[in-house]
Amino acid sequence: MSRKVEQGEVTRAALVDAAVALFTEKGYADTSTAEIVRRADVTRGALYHHFADKEELFRAAHEAVEKDIFERVRTAAEKAEGGGVERLKAGVDAFLDSCLEPVVRRVLLTEGPLVLGWERSLTFDNPYCSRRLLRAAVGELRPGEEPEPLAHLLYGALLQAGLVVAADRERRAVMGRSLSDLIDTLFEG
Repeated sequence: MSRKVEQGEVTRAALVDAAVALFTEKGYADTSTAEIVRRADVTRGALYHHFADKEELFRAAHEAVEKDIFERVRTAAEKAEGGGVERLKAGVDAFLDSCLEPVVRRVLLTEGPLVLGWERSLTFDNPYCSRRLLRAAVGELRPGEEPEPLAHLLYGALLQAGLVVAADRERRAVMGRSLSDLIDTLFEG
């Protein structure tokens, strides 16, 4: 990799990191590109070299948060003892635990749907969306059936549980148990 490409990647990463931090602290609407540039310690030109506008930068920040959660969920599912149901439950627990974090609450759960739109949650094209993991799990647990409809329904339940947990951390345990019961009903019944 050339030095110039490497510098570009470092600059882009600094912008995304600064954006994630500021969007978490202040939200999308109350964060200016000038603040992001200052926090990243780069020029305004560097920002617009990598991103067309603030929304595109938010999309990159959102994806960075999604990627982190995706990896945690995948790792938890892979480490789980037992079959597919237990792996699914472990992934769900990892997701709910992440919803306790301010960055997930603000960037993924609150600002994401507002800035990027709900339509984005209807597709499985983002390589780091948790819906892809749900679709794979459903496909494994219900072979021969079309996995997408049930994956969408589970994602809706997971997202709603995440919103409840993000709003009231004391509800984490009960939401986890409720999702576990739902999974048992769907896949072991």
